[in-house]
Parts: sequence; C-alpha cells; structure tokens
Amino acid sequence: MSAGDLHAVAKQCLDATDPAEKLRLTHAAWQALQAGELRADPGSPAPEPIGAPGRPELPRLVPQRQVPHRGLGSEEGRAALVHAVAHIEFNAINLAWDAVYRFRGKPDAYYRDWVSCAHDEARHFAMLTGRLAELGHVYGDFDAHNGLWEMAEKTALYDTARMALVPRVLEARGLDVTPGMIQRLRCVGDEGTIAILEVILREEVAHVAAGTRWFRWCCERDGLDPRAAFIDLLRDYMGYTLRGPFNRPARIEAGFDEEELDRLAALATAS
Repeated sequence: MSAGDLHAVAKQCLDATDPAEKLRLTHAAWQALQAGELRADPGSPAPEPIGAPGRPELPRLVPQRQVPHRGLGSEEGRAALVHAVAHIEFNAINLAWDAVYRFRGKPDAYYRDWVSCAHDEARHFAMLTGRLAELGHVYGDFDAHNGLWEMAEKTALYDTARMALVPRVLEARGLDVTPGMIQRLRCVGDEGTIAILEVILREEVAHVAAGTRWFRWCCERDGLDPRAAFIDLLRDYMGYTLRGPFNRPARIEAGFDEEELDRLAALATAS
C-alpha cells in the first residue's frame, strides 16, 4: 500500500477488483489513518474522471427491474436476499472510498468519517459473504444492479449532491427496509441472517449521519439552506422519485429533522 497520501490509498482501494484484496486494503488503510500514518495531501494529483470501480467479473449487473425477487420461504430465496445486501455493502465500500478520493480540500474529519465508513462496510460485506457460504453460495452467484454506483457517477462533479443523494437517499433506504426484512426472516426462523442485519442497521445510522453532517457542511460553505437544497437536488437528480414509508426514528437519529421527513413523506405520497 502507498504510504502517506490518503487520496492515493483511496484510489488503490477503489481500484482493487478482488473482494478479499479490497477488504484487506480497506482495513489496513483505516488502521494507518488511526495511527496517523495517512493524511489527505493537498499536492496529490487531481482525481481521474469517474468510471467503474474495481469489482469482480461476477455478479452480472442487470437493470434493477430484471433482478428476480424470490420468497424467503426457501434457503435459495434467503441466499438471494443475503446476496443482494452483500452487493449493496460492496458498493458502499467503493462509494466511501470515492468520497475520499474525489472530493478534495475537506477537513480531516470528513476523510476520517468516510474511511471509517469504508472499514465498516468492508466488515459488513465479510459478515454477509460468510453467511452466504453457510447457505451454499458465494458473492456473484446471483444477478445484481448498479443503481448506487450510477448515482455516484451522476454526482461526481458536485460534492453537495453526492452527500445529499448517496448517503441520505439511497443508503438511507436501508434504514427504512431493513426492519421489514428482519421481521420476515424472523417468521422463517433465520436467526443467523437476522443477527447480521441488526448489526448493519445499527451501524448504518452513523453512515447516513455522516452524509447529513457533510451535506450541511457543504450547504454552509455555499450559503445554501439545507432543507431547500435537499429538495432541489431530489428534483434535479431524481425527479422527486422517492419510496416510503420512512423509518422516522432511525432517520431522526441519522440527522434528519421532522420538517424534512414531513416533506419527504409528502413527496413520496405524491410520486
């Protein structure tokens, strides 16, 4: 691993195609940052234009509507669910590293937040692929979609949009849907998967909170009202396309306020 320049290390982690190597590099980078051995170097070369991140040949990426939905009554169906969440977590590793690599001139706390998120997401991915193995599968056995990374590409030139739309919309969706997943899995007695999802749900609150924190930092820097800016970005990048209902307690803990959530609920109802 490169020493010293956090942006160069972020690029190395981002580009790694083998999941095990990406996890190894990610954990090593977090340890090095904690030890004071990495910093965001202002003299680092400018980021390259965004492209596909490092990922294995499988899973095959298909449009979201083509990803099959399977019931949880079978082991195959539960494996497909675990695989889908593992794919989200693998994307989240890359998203966190791209936030470190792409956006320059931020406070040290910004970079620490996103390296910490990458470290957590890597741990989540490892837990999920371990569970997949118990269910007789490996990462890549099921088709997946590329929606998270497509939004990263759309927001690559605007840090405010990235902080608003990736953590606070796409990743925050996990706060909304995971309790329902846990309940359905409880009905079929899958305690192994439930234990992992409960860890992820708890820790993802902090990741969405990091998005809230740095979205508001960007708004303050640019003289924007955060509530109005968030709605404008939803309109400009997503056409107000939102799905409810929202997990209000978890979103409040992640930095949303009641007025924001009321506006999101109204948009989701209208869409």
